[in-house]
Amino acid sequence: MVNIKENISLKPYHTFHINVRANYFAEYDTVEELKSLLTLPLLKDNRYLHIGGGSNLLFTKDFEGVIIHSRMKEINLLSEDDKSVLINVQSGMVWDDFVSYCVSKGWGGVENMSHIPGEVGASAVQNVGAYGVEAKDVIHSVQVLDVKTFDEHTFTNAECHYSYRKSIFKEALKGLYIITSVTFRLQKEPVFRLDYGNLISQTGENPTLATVREAVINIRRLKLPDPEEIGSAGSFFINPIVDEESYKVLKTEYSQMPSYPLQGGKIKLSAAWLIDHAGWHGKSIGGASVYPKQCLVIVNNNNATAGDVTALAEAIRKSVYEKYRVDITPEVNYI
Repeated sequence: MVNIKENISLKPYHTFHINVRANYFAEYDTVEELKSLLTLPLLKDNRYLHIGGGSNLLFTKDFEGVIIHSRMKEINLLSEDDKSVLINVQSGMVWDDFVSYCVSKGWGGVENMSHIPGEVGASAVQNVGAYGVEAKDVIHSVQVLDVKTFDEHTFTNAECHYSYRKSIFKEALKGLYIITSVTFRLQKEPVFRLDYGNLISQTGENPTLATVREAVINIRRLKLPDPEEIGSAGSFFINPIVDEESYKVLKTEYSQMPSYPLQGGKIKLSAAWLIDHAGWHGKSIGGASVYPKQCLVIVNNNNATAGDVTALAEAIRKSVYEKYRVDITPEVNYI
């Protein structure tokens, strides 16, 4: 049944763990309960926000309205053949639990995205990715609920308009639908992607899904803070993408700058490298700090306020632009 709480601290519900509050917090276990929840006067009379694991959010102040969260966590096998499986995963499933389940079944495609915080529903909004693989590479379709008509609808992968950390749900259709489940196509004979970072050196000559997952988790634990111990939202900034002409100018002056070619002549740069070489390694404003082991991460190091985090992020952004004439934008959503 729908569970509604009043005047609740959101500290446990977002990974920055900043102590802001919400007027109401509502959770549901089925799509029918979600429909019922959306018809309540409470939702009609108040602003509301649907969240996942809170791993990509920065609450800048108390939320005057209703926070909604899915507790739906079922995984259902829809079909399979000799080469692949089609599975449907409900929105509230913890992403890394889903990855672990796939690896245990011998289904390949998501192992490089091990240990990413958050939930499955949000993965289809954000197009999460790591080590050369993105959610769009394995998403078959996305099931949603129209928040006005309560109609259920399915978006194909193509209709989601996926690109780097973007989707139609994050832009053109933002706020119009709630994702209820995601359908994935996974491979029984996995094709490993080990050319990104130093994965290949960690997995040996005969990689398995389990060894790749273990390598990714080990690397991420060395580089990134555990949000249960140190509050953060993971990568705070999106890696910037520049045209080839701008890249050539930068590369002439900064020959050691890492880069990753994309389709259409675009070049992806490393935001972490830009931040580090702009002098922000380990620096702080108030209780917010640049994580010393990974400059792409801003952490709640000492009871940071949202103001500390936004001030640090803006100072970094301005500094990087002044030095490189490259604009880095937050991956984190300010609420």
